[in-house]
Amino acid sequence: MPAIINGPHDINELMSRAQDIAGFNLQQIAALHQLTVPNDLRKEKGWIGQLLERHLGATAGSKPIQDFPELGVELKTIPINAQGKPLETTFVCVAPLTGNHGVTWQTCNVANKLKQVLWIPVLGERDIPVAERIVGSPLLWQPDALENAQLQEDWEELMDMIALGQVEQITARHGKYLQLRPKAANNKIRTKAYGSEGEIIQVRPRGFYLKKAFTHQLLKKHFNI
Repeated sequence: MPAIINGPHDINELMSRAQDIAGFNLQQIAALHQLTVPNDLRKEKGWIGQLLERHLGATAGSKPIQDFPELGVELKTIPINAQGKPLETTFVCVAPLTGNHGVTWQTCNVANKLKQVLWIPVLGERDIPVAERIVGSPLLWQPDALENAQLQEDWEELMDMIALGQVEQITARHGKYLQLRPKAANNKIRTKAYGSEGEIIQVRPRGFYLKKAFTHQLLKKHFNI
C-alpha cells in the first residue's frame, strides 16, 4: 500500500482510504511515510491523529476548520479498549472566551466540526506499545436530530456561562454530551476571558470536548457492540 499525499476527491475515496488501513498497526502506517513511532504519547499527544491525517490526505493543517473542508468532513481518532469503550474524551475545538457576540449554534465552530465526522477507533490501551496499536474500522457519522439538540443545549449553557464571566466556575460536570476543559500545553499559558463584572481577566485557555459516555453510545449504536 503506497503512502498517500493528495487529498481525496470525494467522500467515497476518503472512506476507501480509511477502510484500507483497518487492521493495520501504527508501525505499518508510519513506515509508509518513513516516520518513527514515538515510544510514549505523553509528550506527543496528537501524534496518532496527525499520522492518520497525513495518510488520509487531510488538507486543513492547523487552521480552525474541518480537516477535509472541501468534503465537509472532520477526522477524529478515538482510543478504545478491547471492549470498544473510549478511553478518553474527544477534543473538538478551542473555545473562544471573548468576542462571541452574535455567534449562534448554527454558526459556531463546534457545530461546524461535528456536522460530519469520520471516526477512526484505535486500540489504545496503555499496556499496548504505541507501534502495535491497531486501527479499527472507520465510521462516517452525522448527528441525528436528538444528538444535535442536546449538543446545542450543552453549547448554549457553556457559552452563557462564559458570557456571564463564570468560565472559572465551569466544571467537567456541566453539559450532558459536551464539556469545557482547560486546553493548553502547560499551566502558564493564559488567554483573555470575561470576569464576573464584565472586566477582562486572564485564564487558562479552554477547549470543547465530547464526553466518553457520548462517544461510547455512538460507537455502540453504529458497531452493534
